[in-house]
Amino acid sequence: MADSFSAKVTIVNQLGLHARAATKLAQLCHTFQSKVELIQDDGKTADAGSVLALLMLASSKGKTLTIRTEGSDAATALDAVTQLINAGFDEL
Repeated sequence: MADSFSAKVTIVNQLGLHARAATKLAQLCHTFQSKVELIQDDGKTADAGSVLALLMLASSKGKTLTIRTEGSDAATALDAVTQLINAGFDEL
C-alpha cells in the first residue's frame, strides 16, 4: 500500500492560483512519482499536475486547500508543494 499524506494550506499570493502559479505548481508535481491532489473546502478537487484542473478550482487569495499526496515519495511531495504555496508561488 502506498504512503498517503495531507496538509491544509491557505493561498497567500495576491492573484491566487492563476496561470503562472498553476504552471509552477504543476511543473513541481511532475518531479514526483506520487499523485498530488488539491481539495477545496467546497469539495472541488484537482490533479495538481494539471494546469487546467488547477485553474478550474479558481482558488483566490485566502482560500483554504487540502493537499493530498499518495505514492512512494508522498511525504517529500507534500513538503515541496506546501512550501511553494506558503511562499506565495515565489510571488510575494
